[in-house]
Amino acid sequence: MSISIRILFYCGFTLFLFSFPLPAWSLQPGNLIAPQSKNLPLHRIKLPKGFQIKIFAENVTNARQMAQGEKGTIFVGSRREGVVYALRDKDGDFRVDETILIGKNFNMPSGIAFRQGSLYVADVNRIFRYDRIEDHLRSPRPPFLLTDRLPDASHHGWKFIAFSPDGWLYVPVGGPCNVCLSKDVRYGTILKVNPRTGKETIFAAGIRNSVGFDWHPRTKELWFTDNGRDNLGDNLPPDELNRAEKQGLHFGFPYVYGNNIPDPDFGNLHQFRQFRKPAQKLGAHVASLGMIFYTGKMFPDQYRNQIFIAEHGSWNRSKKVGYRISLVRLEGNRVVSYQPFATGWMQNERVWGRPVALLQLRDGSLLISDDYAGVIYRVSYQPEN
Repeated sequence: MSISIRILFYCGFTLFLFSFPLPAWSLQPGNLIAPQSKNLPLHRIKLPKGFQIKIFAENVTNARQMAQGEKGTIFVGSRREGVVYALRDKDGDFRVDETILIGKNFNMPSGIAFRQGSLYVADVNRIFRYDRIEDHLRSPRPPFLLTDRLPDASHHGWKFIAFSPDGWLYVPVGGPCNVCLSKDVRYGTILKVNPRTGKETIFAAGIRNSVGFDWHPRTKELWFTDNGRDNLGDNLPPDELNRAEKQGLHFGFPYVYGNNIPDPDFGNLHQFRQFRKPAQKLGAHVASLGMIFYTGKMFPDQYRNQIFIAEHGSWNRSKKVGYRISLVRLEGNRVVSYQPFATGWMQNERVWGRPVALLQLRDGSLLISDDYAGVIYRVSYQPEN
């Protein structure tokens, strides 16, 4: 994400015109960000019949988690840039007309959430709250510091945050390592945080690095993705889709992975009750991040209350995997299938996009953030004649 400045250089009798990007950190909160057109090969994205994908927003560098405000503003966090954006579609054509910088100088503010007029921003060890943010987009007020007491390790320190149906703010704390034990019992957990006081409690443990979760629209049970450890080869361990129907469950990290397979480094260090097995083993190293239950009415009925997962893509596998949106179908609480829904961000080991997070709009379409291409896509459905 950048606007640009132009500088003229004279060399002899020749005039050279150079354009340099002006990075996000050099802008001030409330500044507009000039749009920059991207020629992305959207024709390569393969979707089921009737579905379409288009660019919703460009020039959103390192776009990660998204949240929608009460007045329709789309807020986006970043990890690398340390900034938070507000996106406005002023004419209702599902194309962003205005990008505003809300805040900067955060420490990997990947996770954001919106509730009752307030925007919550989570960086590594802090959570901020912007009250009445949609009334002050062009002149954002300093945010309220909800807490600065979260663990501060940057390894897996970036967050995905979301509000539960009963109003708690859920905040994951990834392991500070590839695989290890820590004296701070909050590492490798998902926390429940009081959104007014910042007081926290551990909801679930044994979770290496969850960067996406949602609640079943009927049962209100928490489902979440979890990234498996590295350095066990191309095909181990699997990423996981897990279900936590109650507080206090342990999902095995760092002692076991998958269907309670002992970890080669830590499997013999703990005699524990049976760890919770995954509801579905996902692909090894696909980097499963954002996930949502689809509850809209735009897509066909067979997608209702089913799970979409953004698979960001492998970073150290000998042959790349992921770089897609997957669909997990359920019957009750039982997974009956796990299959690709949208593919094409990678061809022949060459990558041009990496899906991160998902957001359902009020019309039932889906937004997909892409931190590699710096854009947000919109997936819609229209029956074919």
